[in-house]
Amino acid sequence: MSPPPDIRLRPAQSTDLDALCALEESCFSSDRLSRRRMRHWISAPQGALIVAEAEQGLLGYGLALLHRGTRLARLYSLAVSASARGLGLGRRLLEALESTCRERGRLYMRLEVAHGNQAAIALYQSMGYQSFGVWTDYYEDHQDALRMQKRIRYAAEAVQTRPVPWVRQHTDFTCGPAALQMAMAGLQPGRESLRSEELAIWREATTIFMTSGHGGCHPVGLALAAKKRGFEAEVHLNSQEPLFTAGVRRAEKKAVLEQVHVDYVREAEQEGVRIHYRDPSQDDLAQWLAEGALALALVSTWRLDRKKAPHWVTITAMDEACLYLHDPDPPDDDRIALDCEYLPIARADFARMSAFGRDRLRCIVLLRPPAKPKRRRR
Repeated sequence: MSPPPDIRLRPAQSTDLDALCALEESCFSSDRLSRRRMRHWISAPQGALIVAEAEQGLLGYGLALLHRGTRLARLYSLAVSASARGLGLGRRLLEALESTCRERGRLYMRLEVAHGNQAAIALYQSMGYQSFGVWTDYYEDHQDALRMQKRIRYAAEAVQTRPVPWVRQHTDFTCGPAALQMAMAGLQPGRESLRSEELAIWREATTIFMTSGHGGCHPVGLALAAKKRGFEAEVHLNSQEPLFTAGVRRAEKKAVLEQVHVDYVREAEQEGVRIHYRDPSQDDLAQWLAEGALALALVSTWRLDRKKAPHWVTITAMDEACLYLHDPDPPDDDRIALDCEYLPIARADFARMSAFGRDRLRCIVLLRPPAKPKRRRR
């Protein structure tokens, strides 16, 4: 049954706030959007909030989040008043959100739905959404959430070489160790990623200083940490100069960074960790992934949060349109960490974000599984 013709869809306006909050109150008994958050999403550039309006007022709304720097959208909330259910309004709202997100360059829409909400699951499945995981104890009432995804704009299917567990960084400065832990767990199924190891890797791989705050991780330091844990590792760099010194003004701090760089390079030579001084291409990455390797990449967070900070991510897959990343640094809300897994980044976007700083530094740490011990002949 189609919605009556007097129902129209349009972007939400500030004057809709009271009606939206009333709709939220009537449709959900838990996990409600607060009035403050609803007001935020009405005008937020990283959101799409569409309402269904009839003569008697608002009958429903749909909210999607558009994550900065990626081609991923996420259905955050979909609500239809009791008086309008059975009219196909939920489908119509979701179709409108998909269209809006597609026009804004998004390739995929993701969502989560209560495991017991069979009506909603049936709707999503009928619209082409496929499940790809479960979050346990996700909602306030302790229900599990089924994770679903749909490609809303054409892109070739990702060729995922292997499943890669997602690991969250526990500090502001341990993205490198967390990214390395994800790659190691992907190459060695069942490997546990402990917080104590995250900090140990940071101590092994830190540059000691950054422009401000704690030191980040040096690519050669991360490769050496992987080698120490039994993995095959190599580094691809487009510069032979000491890294991360361009924005450092104090001579003594710059001298420390230069010494750390020299020491890592010397240790890599001693430990058999190869450093290739070349600009790693996306074709190289595609080949390495096809061979079963995983890669860590240094990116600038400018396209993600406008802070221009160096940040390590794990490259998990590629196709003709996108690279897919695991980002160890999720938004503040723990429940949307799922949006940090297999993030689709258009190839052109990645080319820009993977050139860090004024020197356009590119670096890849490539990992392969631990070598299998050779059997002795008896």
